[in-house]
Amino acid sequence: MTPKAGPARSARPGRWPWAVLLGHALLVQLLTFVLRPTTTYRAIELDLPRALLGALSACFAVAPLVLAIPSGAVTDRIGERAMALLGSVFVLASALVLALCGHSPAALVGGSVLLGVGHLCSVIGQQTWVANRAHGADSDTAFGRYTFAASLGQAVGPVLMLLFGGRHAIPDTQAIFTLACSGALALVAVSALITPTSRDPSDGAHRQRGGTVRLLRLPGLPRALLTSCVVLAAVDITLVYLPALGSERGIAAGTVGALLTVRGLASMASRLFLGRLVARLGRRRLLVLCTMLSAASMAAAALPFGTAALAVFVALAGFGLGVGQPLTMSWLADAAPRGARGRAMSLRLVGNRAGQVVIPSAAGALAADVGAGGVLVATAAGLAGVGYAARTLPVDRPASAAVPAPPTGRRGAAPRRRRPCRARRCR
Repeated sequence: MTPKAGPARSARPGRWPWAVLLGHALLVQLLTFVLRPTTTYRAIELDLPRALLGALSACFAVAPLVLAIPSGAVTDRIGERAMALLGSVFVLASALVLALCGHSPAALVGGSVLLGVGHLCSVIGQQTWVANRAHGADSDTAFGRYTFAASLGQAVGPVLMLLFGGRHAIPDTQAIFTLACSGALALVAVSALITPTSRDPSDGAHRQRGGTVRLLRLPGLPRALLTSCVVLAAVDITLVYLPALGSERGIAAGTVGALLTVRGLASMASRLFLGRLVARLGRRRLLVLCTMLSAASMAAAALPFGTAALAVFVALAGFGLGVGQPLTMSWLADAAPRGARGRAMSLRLVGNRAGQVVIPSAAGALAADVGAGGVLVATAAGLAGVGYAARTLPVDRPASAAVPAPPTGRRGAAPRRRRPCRARRCR
């Protein structure tokens, strides 16, 4: 007798794999947002030239620019867990270099480079894992939760510095580096617990067909990459020029810090409820509306309103900016073929890093003439431009699109059913 087939396994992973992945994302961002400012404080502690501070920031960003595309291709070959584990080892190496040898400029530069590579490998592994596990409408909710966990890590990381002399001008950098080593060890342990995605025999063929040039030819992909790039650059600009705007208007530093917290919380809220928003409005419409909302809010924030109105505009801008990143991730996850999603995510990271270098630099040159308010207006114009361009992204596929429609005749009617032949030659 033929044994009965058991119940089919669900394509969705259980809660434990998702909890491990989200915990890994939180830890990576937490350690990154602890080590980067602490490295800056150590450089100030050593009385190093101010120009070196910019070099430390560039060292973190330049390595991902060079290695992002190869890292995406490697992820597609070796799997997400191996890449996340490799990234965790680099983060641990960075923390050890900074803790043991961080009293020399060369060690600070080397630690920043190692941290940039570790952050890149970890993020590509995480995003590829989510892209391979969630599809269609599920990908919006999945990437919303993933970016929420990353935002939470970014918010909690700097707060930890308060435990080590955060009220002083310079905290206890050695204690923070030592604590980061313990956190990096925990990150390596969590990496080993990540459930690898099952490998499909056809993935090799998809990798051959999923080269970088072919990915760039996917309908709407350049516009999606441009939207992601400008949105992330706009987030960086708010972090730099909102304090500058407060200084111009005489707003207290504590109030400006509260405004930045409001922006971060609004972005986290939009990501937490992203799946419901997409179900109600659709992916393309939501991306256009939220990008335009952030553009209008940033332009309004540059006008001479009171602090209460400024808080409202900052919250609306944060809500809109929080949607752009996970939506472009989910769109790329659905557009890229299986076996090439790591490379698609690396393309997005390259665009983001390039935008973080070019756009804020142009904003800095502009600020000398028009001030912080003018920079916010120029950023709003850029957001409005990419929001308008996002109108032509491919329309969301309905759930019924996966079921092939019956063939139709010339006028759209179903073909006539042939009658059985009763002639003797057909018997």
